[in-house]
Amino acid sequence: MIIDRIIKYLGYFTAFILAVLVLLVVYDATARYLFSTGSIALQELEWHLFDVVILFGIAYTLRENAHVRVDIFYASYSSKTKALVNVISSLFFILPFSLLIIYIGIDFVLLSFVQNEASTNPGGLEYRYLVKALLPLSFIFLSLVAIKDILNNMSNFHHSQLDGEFK
Repeated sequence: MIIDRIIKYLGYFTAFILAVLVLLVVYDATARYLFSTGSIALQELEWHLFDVVILFGIAYTLRENAHVRVDIFYASYSSKTKALVNVISSLFFILPFSLLIIYIGIDFVLLSFVQNEASTNPGGLEYRYLVKALLPLSFIFLSLVAIKDILNNMSNFHHSQLDGEFK
């Protein structure tokens, strides 16, 4: 499925950004503590890259089924019950929250763009709307994964080979 492929490559991109972030932090810390030099822009770039890792990692985590849940109950459920829990979680929690963040986030980004928002720190980064655009974009990705999961789990629920009893 194309959504899976997109999110898989998003995960690879996020891993790459994380590696860049680690190198950047090592460089920044070395420059600051060994050579008493530093850069506001570099520190802000670290925060922006951290935003990329967290926000894009959300959809990848859901795709890989590595998100947090109460596994002491979930692990003992039948396949049909797990599918039902996943559908309900996506429909009533993930999707509404994601759509709210997308709706609010678009205005948030547009306002930043119109104001040509930049860092208030001397030597800071410009074009703050670019990093703010990550918020609605990441929740668009999350919504796509949630929709794909709903469809997959509904299919699993209906085509389960189990006898239909829920644990």
